[in-house]
Amino acid sequence: MCRAVLESEEGQSTAEGVNDGIMYLMAVPYILVGGIGIIIYWKFFRKKTEIN
Repeated sequence: MCRAVLESEEGQSTAEGVNDGIMYLMAVPYILVGGIGIIIYWKFFRKKTEIN
């Protein structure tokens, strides 16, 4: 989108939508990598409890 269009709109709803989309796209890789890291930790590095 053109910056001039985003700045000239009355309600700024389009600009807010674009900003929300950018924030979403920035957060998704960190969430995915964090989730994969938690799964790896859970599978390999967690202490196993022995059942007697």
